[in-house]
Amino acid sequence: MQVFRILSANLRLGTDGNVATLFALSLPIIIGAAALGVETSYWFFRDLKLQSAADAAAYAGAIEKRAGSSDTDILGSAAYSAEDNGFDANLGTMVVNSPPTSGAYAGTQAVEVILSQPVERFFTKISLNKDVTERARAVAKFQSTGKACILALDPSASSTVLFSGNTSFSVDGCNVMANSIATDAVKSQGSVQVAVDCIVSGGGVDLTAGVIQAQPNCPFLKAPPVGDPYSQLPVPSAADSYVYKNGLDIKGTVNLAPGVYIIQGNKGLTINAGAVVTGTGVTFYLDGTARVTMNRAATVKLQAPTTGTYAGVLFFGDRNSSGTPVNKFNGTADSELTGSIYFKSQPVAYYGNFSGQGGCTRVVADTIEWTGSTTISQDCTKFGMKDVMSSQLVKLAE
Repeated sequence: MQVFRILSANLRLGTDGNVATLFALSLPIIIGAAALGVETSYWFFRDLKLQSAADAAAYAGAIEKRAGSSDTDILGSAAYSAEDNGFDANLGTMVVNSPPTSGAYAGTQAVEVILSQPVERFFTKISLNKDVTERARAVAKFQSTGKACILALDPSASSTVLFSGNTSFSVDGCNVMANSIATDAVKSQGSVQVAVDCIVSGGGVDLTAGVIQAQPNCPFLKAPPVGDPYSQLPVPSAADSYVYKNGLDIKGTVNLAPGVYIIQGNKGLTINAGAVVTGTGVTFYLDGTARVTMNRAATVKLQAPTTGTYAGVLFFGDRNSSGTPVNKFNGTADSELTGSIYFKSQPVAYYGNFSGQGGCTRVVADTIEWTGSTTISQDCTKFGMKDVMSSQLVKLAE
């Protein structure tokens, strides 16, 4: 019995020694596996964080682009958002492409952000002493509610788009959009007859029964504002234009030569009663306090250029001149204005009769009032005019 006990004890000692030896030999492998697991989990966490920063940066840049901001502002907004979400600009690099240069949305109204940064290495330095760089890419784009043929830019005023009196207003294939957050940003009153695709408002609407909207779920309320679509349009040079320092007063029958007309002075551009004014390939720039005044008994048929810097732009008001007097557009039923009427800081009023079935008219102004009879066609593809989008929702696309 004593011999058995001694033999058993020796066996236990031998087994314990083997276990200890095996444990000692495998310990580096166990520690290494644990360390590698921790390190790869850390890399995965950093990768998710970098992607989150890229997503936020692309989204912020797209919001700036939607607002019509410059490339510098788009880059600044994207950079700020990336850093606010953990990206270290001192260690990594950021590329912002507007529009994207790769992927499914290359060349579109979107913003692409590419972030890269080195990742710290710990245990894996033992086997490979080489930098590891993580990369994240995101694209944010606009989702539009459609095209706008009427866009009021004022952010807060009441009745920024007003239909009043005996207005008969009809547009085909486009929306009426107001950026204003007022409860009556778009308003109709009197015996108006208005037919549009949809009314889109940054605030609310106050509409009478005569307003008909072709699209379902309209009006679309509390929509995000639309940026100035012509914010990058340069002011024309006097050296390359016809310049009228004391205004331009048109009477009788006049056919205007193609080109840019710079109108200066308080008299502005005046088209008198009975005048018949035609012109193809013309753009009018209203400088300073100059405004447009068209008499209701005038027949006006004007068309913007279809190519060049001012393609599709018929009237362009000084952005730094705001408030009244109002730019007044009157005319006969035979009148046509083909092109964009752009007065960022000034009001526009349509008092007369305009048709436009053979052309295309877009109005972008601080506020817009319609009291005359107007029918506008929106087949603008052949006139060199850029699309003016109504409310655009920003979303991540890639």
